[in-house]
Amino acid sequence: MDNGENYRLFLSGEDEGLQQIISDHRKGLTLYLNSLVDDIGTAKELAFETFAEIAVKRPKYDGKSSFKTWLYSIGHNIARAYIRKQKRIAVVPLSGEEQNALVISLESAYIRDEERIMVHEALSAIAPQYRQVLYLSYFEELDNGEIAGIMKKNKRQVENMLYQAKTAMKKELERRGYVYGQR
Repeated sequence: MDNGENYRLFLSGEDEGLQQIISDHRKGLTLYLNSLVDDIGTAKELAFETFAEIAVKRPKYDGKSSFKTWLYSIGHNIARAYIRKQKRIAVVPLSGEEQNALVISLESAYIRDEERIMVHEALSAIAPQYRQVLYLSYFEELDNGEIAGIMKKNKRQVENMLYQAKTAMKKELERRGYVYGQR
């Protein structure tokens, strides 16, 4: 029966003490915690947290109870905190329609992300002046007059450059397999 000798050994700097505590108490502590949370996976995690707590925080063991009782009370407190936290988290099951809407929403978001990546890659592949004029027009939402001022061109040159940039972008996207009108 362990009277805390392994814990004192660990506190004095011997890691073997903690290893022995874990070896001696892991199964029993896990089964005890499972009786509180009714989930063996969670019980294993809580047992790990218990051992981590004594390893990191190094609480004082005064010897008034058996070491096992002291250790299990730490595990009990950790499990109770976990249970309180779980009660605060409300889990609302989704209806079939809500679940389908969520799946469709996630698929749409994925497709939009893929399209953004393709657009970004296509932008990188076209001429720098085309990339610049498209960026200023579509991402910065500047009008042709403002773009002309930034690029030191006249408004007509910007209009022509935008047309050429759109044409180049369309060709690059088609080359990459993008099909217009599929949404």
